[in-house]
Amino acid sequence: MNTIPSEFYQRHHVLPLEEEEDFIKIGIHRDTPRQLLEDIRLTLRKEVIPVIMDRQELEEGLRRLMVEGENLGGAEDEESERDVDISQDLLADAADAPIVRLVNTLFLKAMETRTSDIHIEPYAEQTVVRMRIDGVLHEIHKMPRSSHPQLVARIKVMSNLDLAETRHPQDGRLHVHSGERQLDVRVSIVPTLHGERVVMRLLEKNLRMLNLKQLGLNEHDRDLVTDLVSHPYGLFLITGPTGSGKTTTLYAILDMIRSPERNIITIEDPVEYQIAGIGQIQTNEKVGMTFASGLRAVLRQDPDVVMVGEIRDPETADIAIHAALTGHLVLSTLHTNDAPTAATRLLDLGIPSYLLSSSMLGAMAQRLVRQLCSRCKRPYTPDTSELYRLGLKEVPPNANFCKAVGCEACNNTGYKGRLGIYEIMAVNDELRSRIARSEDSRILGRVAKEQGMATLLEDGVSKVLAGLTTPEEALRAARL
Repeated sequence: MNTIPSEFYQRHHVLPLEEEEDFIKIGIHRDTPRQLLEDIRLTLRKEVIPVIMDRQELEEGLRRLMVEGENLGGAEDEESERDVDISQDLLADAADAPIVRLVNTLFLKAMETRTSDIHIEPYAEQTVVRMRIDGVLHEIHKMPRSSHPQLVARIKVMSNLDLAETRHPQDGRLHVHSGERQLDVRVSIVPTLHGERVVMRLLEKNLRMLNLKQLGLNEHDRDLVTDLVSHPYGLFLITGPTGSGKTTTLYAILDMIRSPERNIITIEDPVEYQIAGIGQIQTNEKVGMTFASGLRAVLRQDPDVVMVGEIRDPETADIAIHAALTGHLVLSTLHTNDAPTAATRLLDLGIPSYLLSSSMLGAMAQRLVRQLCSRCKRPYTPDTSELYRLGLKEVPPNANFCKAVGCEACNNTGYKGRLGIYEIMAVNDELRSRIARSEDSRILGRVAKEQGMATLLEDGVSKVLAGLTTPEEALRAARL
């Protein structure tokens, strides 16, 4: 008996509705080519009865077809490009409710454990689900590989991605909620040897924004940042790797400086928090709205403060520098290891040294360390080797070294939440002259330290001594 694989229906946007021995009803759109119906008739050797449907109805039906396995065409064609066994399991065993319950449970557990990312990873024998909690991945669930296509299909349905496309990467977004808690989820799907790998980055929308003190800046650093961003114009940068909390710090700064007298506009990818009184723009490269084009347009909106989500190319860097020189306070992020390297990175992007030295206010590098659980942490006395790795000769007076233990409140990890460690380089006259001479970041770092800049490791050690984190966490985060 001739059959048609479900991918055919997905690819051509037609929906099998009802099939009998001598006819099949096919849902079509008004633009569906008639030749396609003739191809189905010749393949199945039965009459094809077309049923006109609107596009939304058709899309919803096709999603149900993939998730629920309602393939009226029967078994998959042996020559289908997809793995026959997996396709059969998808169609024959696709029980909608269990997969829906599994995905919902993953999101609920993510909310409960403060998860930032969910990883769904297919391997030869099984699929592994891992969650990144407080910056560290934990294995949460294992399932048979045969169920993996159903799980991916459910996520694709929720994020409006192409169900039939399994050979190319896809990116999407979805929103879920539980009571008043709302998650904004960014979905990335890439094909691998054993199936499609899914990573979902989670952002809880109604979390309250943190201020600089809550983020972990000490009083001296808070005063320094406040002073730097109080300038009417200039460039202030926050540096660090992906996931180090740079955008969260920028939001805290914007919340601190916003006022009815200031016109503040941001260009972000994506907009993570909505702040009253601030104009926020979402980039969209598909329509040409990049950081560079958005920044160029924003400067025609008479802004006092501009926040650019990231400087990643010479064009954006050039526009940001000229904006900082022409009366705007520009806040942005860079991917560099430490604060002094921010200056040399902009020089590498083609910014003339004389312009950079005139516009740069300062740079702040940051990392996130796991914070000890206040319920179960235990004081202890470190040994000589630990002190040596922290750069200490002896235990300082009033030091409060604590170790992670684990309890029910912290899911037996010993840690609950994260806080930042920081390195702030304020550009003074000495550093300005050295930037103008395009001097190396190591020289800039040495001069900044001589003038009182605390390094990432030094700030991490201060938080270890305060009993907020462990030596292992400080060394892991500050290791450059």
